[in-house]
Amino acid sequence: MPAHFPRLPGYPFVSRWFARDGLRRHYLDEGDGAPVLMLHGNPSWSYLWRRLIEALRGEHRCVAPDHIGMGLSDKPGRDRYPHTLASRVDDLDALTAHLIAERGAPDRGWTLVVHDWGGPIGMAWAGRHPGRVARLVVLNSAAFPNPHGPRVRPALRLPLWLLRETRLGERLFLRHHAFARLATLPPFGVRNRLPSDVRAAFLAPDDRQGNRVAVQRFVHDIPLGPGHRSWPLLVRAEESLAGFADRPVLIGWGLRDPVFDPLMLREWRRRLPRAQIHAFRDAGHYVLEDAHDRLVPAIRAFLRH
Repeated sequence: MPAHFPRLPGYPFVSRWFARDGLRRHYLDEGDGAPVLMLHGNPSWSYLWRRLIEALRGEHRCVAPDHIGMGLSDKPGRDRYPHTLASRVDDLDALTAHLIAERGAPDRGWTLVVHDWGGPIGMAWAGRHPGRVARLVVLNSAAFPNPHGPRVRPALRLPLWLLRETRLGERLFLRHHAFARLATLPPFGVRNRLPSDVRAAFLAPDDRQGNRVAVQRFVHDIPLGPGHRSWPLLVRAEESLAGFADRPVLIGWGLRDPVFDPLMLREWRRRLPRAQIHAFRDAGHYVLEDAHDRLVPAIRAFLRH
C-alpha cells in the first residue's frame, strides 16, 4: 500500500498485480473454491467489495480487480490508454485468461458480480465466454441502452452536460475530485453518511490530480446513442443477457439511486425474469454500503444453493 494512503478499514487483503501493455493492474485474489469475479464501477474500486470478500472467501475464490486508472492500478494519461468500454473488456479478458492459464482458476463455474460500469464490462466479457459464467449477481448497474430512451432525463441533463462538455466540468473532475467526493456523500451515492475513515478510503487512490483521469473518462464514455464509440459493445452486452435468463441470478438494488432508478431494475427483471430480487428502500447507489447487513448474507446464501 502506498505510504501516503490513509488506513483502509476492513481491507486486510494481499495486493496482486497483472501487467499488460506496460500497465500494472491491481487485483485481489482471496480464498479458495469456485471463483467469484467482482467488478466495480466509477468512481469506486475494489474497496467496495471488502465486506463481500470477507464473507465469501472461506468458501469461494474472490477475485476483485481495479480497472486501469482506478484503485491501486496504474493511472495512465489519455495518451497512454484509451479509457473505453472496449479496452476495459479486453483488460478483463486478459486478466481472467491469466488466472486460468497461470494461477489455477477453472475455465467454468464463475459467478459474476457487477456494480455500475461493472455491468456493461462484465456482460460484454460474459458474452465472449458464455459457458464460463454460472451465476450472476447484479447491483445497481445496467448492461443495456437506457430504458428511459435516448434523451437524458431532465434531472440529469444539466449535470451530465456540465461534466462532459465544459472546462468547468474538467476542473471539477481533475482539480476538485468533485464527482468522487459527491458519490461518497448522501444523497448522491449513499443514503447514510459513511464513517470518515471509510469515505477517506474510497477517495484515497485518486488523491492527486493526475490520478483522476479515468474517473473523468468513464463519464465521457457513457454511450448515450448509436453514434457513440461504445454503443456497439453495449448492444453486444445487452444481447448476451438472453443467454443468462435460465441461470441463477440475484439482483440487489438500492431504490434511492438517482441514476440507476427503479425503471432500470424493472428492465433487469424483464430480461432476467427468474432472478431473486432484494430491493432496499433505504439504500442508494452504493447498496453494499447502505444495506450490507442484509445484502451480504443474501448473496452468501444465494451462492450456497
